[in-house]
Amino acid sequence: MHAGFTADEAAALVPYLARLGVGHVFCSPVLQAAPGSMHGYDVVDHRRVSEDIGGEEALRRLAAAAHDHGMGLVVDVVPNHMAIPTPIWHNHALWSVLRDGPASSFADWFDLDPAGQGILVPVLGRPIGSVLADGELSVGTAMIPRGDGTAREEQVLHYFDHVLPLAAGTEHLGLADLLERQWYRLAYWKVADDELNYRRFFDVDTLAAIRVELPEVFEATHATLLRLQGEGVIDGYRIDHPDGLADPRGYLRDLEAASGAAWTVVEKILEGEETLPGDMPCDGTTGYDALWRVGGLFHDPRGALGLTQLWQRMTGDQRSFDQVAEESTRLVVSTSLWAEIERLTSLIHRICQEDIRLRDTTRRNLQKVVVALLGSMDRYRAYIVPGEPAPGAERAVIEHAAARARLVLGDDEDVVAALELVVALVCGDEVGSAGRTASADRAEVVVRFAQTCGPVHAKAHEDTAFYRYPRFLPVTEVGADPDRIGVEPDDLHDHALMMVRTRPDSMTTLSTHDTKRSEDVRARLAVLTEAPLDWALTVQALEQATAGSRGDRVDGAIALLLWQVLAACWDLPGSDAPRITEERLSGYLEKAMREAKTRTSWTEPDPGYEQEVQDLARAALASPEVDAVLTDWTRRTLPAQRAAILGQKLVQLTMPGVPDVYQGNETVDLSLVDPDNRRPVDHEAHAARLERMIEGAGADGVGDEKLWLTHRALGLRRERPELFAGRHAAYRPLPTTTSHAVAFGRGVDEGPLEAVTVATRLAHGLAQRGGWGDARLSLPEGRWRDLLSGRSTDGGLVPLRELLEELPVALLVRETEGAGR
Repeated sequence: MHAGFTADEAAALVPYLARLGVGHVFCSPVLQAAPGSMHGYDVVDHRRVSEDIGGEEALRRLAAAAHDHGMGLVVDVVPNHMAIPTPIWHNHALWSVLRDGPASSFADWFDLDPAGQGILVPVLGRPIGSVLADGELSVGTAMIPRGDGTAREEQVLHYFDHVLPLAAGTEHLGLADLLERQWYRLAYWKVADDELNYRRFFDVDTLAAIRVELPEVFEATHATLLRLQGEGVIDGYRIDHPDGLADPRGYLRDLEAASGAAWTVVEKILEGEETLPGDMPCDGTTGYDALWRVGGLFHDPRGALGLTQLWQRMTGDQRSFDQVAEESTRLVVSTSLWAEIERLTSLIHRICQEDIRLRDTTRRNLQKVVVALLGSMDRYRAYIVPGEPAPGAERAVIEHAAARARLVLGDDEDVVAALELVVALVCGDEVGSAGRTASADRAEVVVRFAQTCGPVHAKAHEDTAFYRYPRFLPVTEVGADPDRIGVEPDDLHDHALMMVRTRPDSMTTLSTHDTKRSEDVRARLAVLTEAPLDWALTVQALEQATAGSRGDRVDGAIALLLWQVLAACWDLPGSDAPRITEERLSGYLEKAMREAKTRTSWTEPDPGYEQEVQDLARAALASPEVDAVLTDWTRRTLPAQRAAILGQKLVQLTMPGVPDVYQGNETVDLSLVDPDNRRPVDHEAHAARLERMIEGAGADGVGDEKLWLTHRALGLRRERPELFAGRHAAYRPLPTTTSHAVAFGRGVDEGPLEAVTVATRLAHGLAQRGGWGDARLSLPEGRWRDLLSGRSTDGGLVPLRELLEELPVALLVRETEGAGR
């Protein structure tokens, strides 16, 4: 929700969402955000619901509409940071700190480096000497809101659109002296990467971290949401980026106590087989651990070799993804995250200088070790709390990272000793002189290292390496592993069974505002793993069709990314998802090129290189030859694309967990990374199509089929919640005689299965083998009805060619005597 789509507009959709089968409306952050925010994650005032979305009364109307339709309201919470808006006075708390320094009642709110010489405000377009010389700064007055609905006139500093407060009694000084007397340091924007002295969200200078671990900060930043929950407006929470907090477990305990254990999930990216610590009081994650497993069901691991050969032929790059990730890590820690490295190194060096037994550990060696250890972490962080013994599993995460770092650092005994020292400090162990094992600085090392791991991992992998290694785009996705292509049904079953045992009401997802490509874009590309040679020939034809428009600087990596995006966003028969436009493609390519940071970047763009890539993209969109190649590719692979689109959605909607259906993804949506996936959705058209099908019209293509599937699966969840919610909802894999089908059933405890999901996987290979043949599903005895096709069948060894004759998926429910539908 934002100014262009308010809470009242959301409330108008509630009847459609209820008709679809939705259980809860899940909103982006609702507290007051920075001016013009399109997403709400840049909160400036925790005391009020955003005026942009209509304020508290509009949110109440949305909640009332949802509740009237038997639905709840879940809101996004941003505990890690606040925005540094333009002008800054929109953030009353930060304005107060910049104006009054330690005397501010908000002085402890922000995570600042006390050793810094004033809070860095890196907003100048040039070095400050040049700005002063050219008279770009001026002192004046402005009416500044006080946060209570009133405003007062204050003396301020102006720099174009930026307005900054002045410390009391400094307004009459000359500009140079005036700047020296402020509680902040006005600086050139490029200084931030080297000298920033406040913690931020990843490398975003305009999002300053807050210390929600302090009780008074937690209470002030959550009071409005908790009050609304207490009044029955809010029913549950999604927690944004908990890994940035000093103590995620402690935060969740505070929230659990304050909210009465309301349903809460955390935006936690679990790497590989990592699991959420059992002592974290929440219902689970936002579902990226399900996303890569469900999508991977429709990837053929045997195609990885062919895709790798195409990648190497087009790029000349023989490196593994791990090597690309290592290079990317070295880049981000030496550039955009250098300030964080410096702050952590300085902290550890100060500890060493104050302890005679550690004093000979040099700063240079410490910095080498810090960089190597951060770069060797295989996940976002370990969960270790100062003053508590490090849990064995969390200690193992650090020790395994240290073993990998040792390979990078070599055998120099001084460096190895520094590594052992840093590992001990990070784990909260006793090291150095007796009696100095517990201090504020040592506690801060434990916290600061954990808080720095996430930004290094995210910026190096997801926001750099993933864009440098577009061998196969569906696995360069949030939470995924670019080296892992293909998930066996047994692996999904194991994950589902674990969910039932541990966190049965965790969220599952396929698309979010953070995914780099929508679920349907990824599903359409799944067939590449089944037909890598055919795809290579298609790429060759695309290259030939655009050879005359390709500049000399266009590299193979960006070209391969472009061809995959076009193949996934081209016309899809049976869907009203529009072909990608030049404007959308241009914006996406700019982001992809700059995030990769190989030939251009956000801070040092190369207009010539970018222009050549954009010219190639425009030529491809306009080329009849490209149109013919991609249309033919789509025609030949359409059955497999359809099977993956429908199959992954049905699996997600019926497996353990609470399925998140991102806006518009109840039907086919071909969106790319934000802001593309925040585009307006034509909900009215979706509602009309759903109503038409409910009234008896057949599905018209894969878009309708997905909408109908979503409606029927969500409807079943609403009618039979005992089959899907909580630990009593059983999950049992069902055997088939072919690897091209995956099936599982839902029931209650040890009772009979009442619903069965069946999905076709690797449909292209199946067709090449001549279809289902005599392949069968072992269906429990009884009479079963498919909620998607309406057909009924008897249990036993059911031929898949009959069960899946109309659709590549089936959602079977056990019929009871006298059942009419």
